[in-house]
Amino acid sequence: MPTVGRLRYLEALPQSPRQHGSTRATRTLVLLHAFPLNAQMWEPQLALADDTGWRVIAPHLRGMGGAAGDPPTLSMDDYVGDVIDLLDALHIEDAVIGGLSMGGYVALGVFRHASRYFSGMVLADTRSEADTPEGVEGRKRTLALLREKGAMAVLDELIPKLLGETTRRDHPEIVERLRELVRLNSDAAIGGAITALMTRPDSTPLLSSIHCPTLVLVGEEDTLTPPKLSQGLHQAIAGSELVLLPAAGHLSSLEQPQAFNVALARFLTHRV
Repeated sequence: MPTVGRLRYLEALPQSPRQHGSTRATRTLVLLHAFPLNAQMWEPQLALADDTGWRVIAPHLRGMGGAAGDPPTLSMDDYVGDVIDLLDALHIEDAVIGGLSMGGYVALGVFRHASRYFSGMVLADTRSEADTPEGVEGRKRTLALLREKGAMAVLDELIPKLLGETTRRDHPEIVERLRELVRLNSDAAIGGAITALMTRPDSTPLLSSIHCPTLVLVGEEDTLTPPKLSQGLHQAIAGSELVLLPAAGHLSSLEQPQAFNVALARFLTHRV
């Protein structure tokens, strides 16, 4: 796995960037992962490198993916700063930057601090609003469960919210893959992520200032950030595109990777 300092990431490079009819230098897609997962959730999307001719980078957010020795996560800006540091270390001056769920919050945070990096944006199964008071109380209960019983107990509680009904019924292999991904993360890293989630700022005021090409994706069975919220993002971001993915819940890139990749490849090829 490539590393820059303590920053760890997955990377896929196209075998032949020019086969897609472009003489431009290889362009970069940065994908930011959901809670309580890590960059390996994006492994199905690494195929986009050869499908589109784009370089694909998926960083592990702070402490995730079995990292040891990372500083603690205190706020969403810790993740944001790490992503900006990675872009600078890799000399990436513009990219399509996107994320799913928590990764979407991080992408919006990067835009807040450094919009110059964006040639496009992808927001999947996410929202712009901060946690409500009720949401914060729910996060606190999750933190207490984590301290008492550990990460897998947290995941057991979250699975009905993270995965759509179709996936839970018909695809036990995806449920098991989700468990494998969460086992790679320490309880401390997951606790830091919960703290970052419940203290994140409201990004809704940013939406009207997003003028780069933007793709909004959502699973039709997503109950955590239901399609109505994604429709709101689409309406607030001028010129954005909205794609609903059938038979997918909150983790649409894992649940329906082929449909997700088709939509993302079309966006990268024709919109950016």
